Amino acid sequence: MFWTVVDSPIDPLLLVGDETGLRELWMAPHDPPPGAERDDDVLAAAAAQLGEYFAGERLAFDLPLVPTGTPFQQRVWSALREIPYGRTTTYGELATGLGQPTASRAVGLANGRNPIAVIVPCHRVIGADGSLTGFGGGLPRKRWLLEHERAVLGATRGEPVATGLW
Repeated sequence: MFWTVVDSPIDPLLLVGDETGLRELWMAPHDPPPGAERDDDVLAAAAAQLGEYFAGERLAFDLPLVPTGTPFQQRVWSALREIPYGRTTTYGELATGLGQPTASRAVGLANGRNPIAVIVPCHRVIGADGSLTGFGGGLPRKRWLLEHERAVLGATRGEPVATGLW
């Protein structure tokens, strides 16, 4: 297992992975797993793509991901990756999309256990009433990520971008 740290506008990000792919992405403060070694080269592609994302040059990630979780969590995390850049959905909509419309709380729990923040965009899930809800990195970071994506989309379309929607 290897780790590196990537600077970002939302604080340093800890990346953990191996030769098969990225396993974890955590926001500060977070320590590397015991026994893991620092290796910037193994995680260079993930670091580069994150840099492009934060620079507004990348709208989708193309990385091998190997998060550890239950089959249900894996399904939720896969569904999160289908939420378009700059858009949001609700826990209930995700549950319905998974064919389990009464499982919004279970979807919320799986969302909260997402080990690869930003790249598996759990920040794009909001409350049913449109409000910002729980985010392991804190609501200010969630707001920043959502506003960043909307600003990038607006710039690519030449449109003014509304901010402060939450």
